[in-house]
Amino acid sequence: MVDVVLPVLDEAEALPWVLGRMPDGHRAIVADNGSSDGSPEVAARHGAHVVHAPVRGFGAACWAGLQAARADVVCFMDCDGSLDPQDLGLVLEPLLAGEADMVLGARIPERGAWPWHARVANRALARELRRRSGIALTDLGPMRAMGRRELLALGVEDRRFGWPLEMVLRAARDGWRIAERPVPYRARSGRSKVTGTPLGTARAVRDMLGVLREVDLRARGGVDVRG
Repeated sequence: MVDVVLPVLDEAEALPWVLGRMPDGHRAIVADNGSSDGSPEVAARHGAHVVHAPVRGFGAACWAGLQAARADVVCFMDCDGSLDPQDLGLVLEPLLAGEADMVLGARIPERGAWPWHARVANRALARELRRRSGIALTDLGPMRAMGRRELLALGVEDRRFGWPLEMVLRAARDGWRIAERPVPYRARSGRSKVTGTPLGTARAVRDMLGVLREVDLRARGGVDVRG
């Protein structure tokens, strides 16, 4: 069994397609972050385990889903229809084969699937991630897989958009073997709350830069407020 955490904020339109394509042996955990469009009810009707994350923030939703997970292996993926659950096997394969401790899906976008501002921001953040971790990553990877207990032990504390970046930095610090596998990236259903506009992208980048600043502070011997 694999638990798949799906952070959700107003994704009622995409949920039936995403949940309907969940592979056998994968339990969908929808972590609702305060939807007003009936997403929790839609998710429940389509067989997902629904948990609520009342504190707003992407990381807060991911954390709530992780707390509800019970399987030895946990995956995370966006629930907007841009990623196909049928591709989870691509990122799970190196992990299950014992070749990696964390695997990120490097997005291969179809035409129109990735706004220019989001792509530029991702490229810049991936470059900073490579510089600090020494790992040759090209994408922050919204589809990813790792061991549940191992992830909990990392102590990731960011509860906003810095969550995925901090996860990788902490894993690299602890010597995890981190790999990438290409995954198709489709045009999402509806408008993105994160990177659908330049302002949304700027907010995500702001949170991630905060994580990077703390890494730099730690490297200079300063106080690490994340522990």
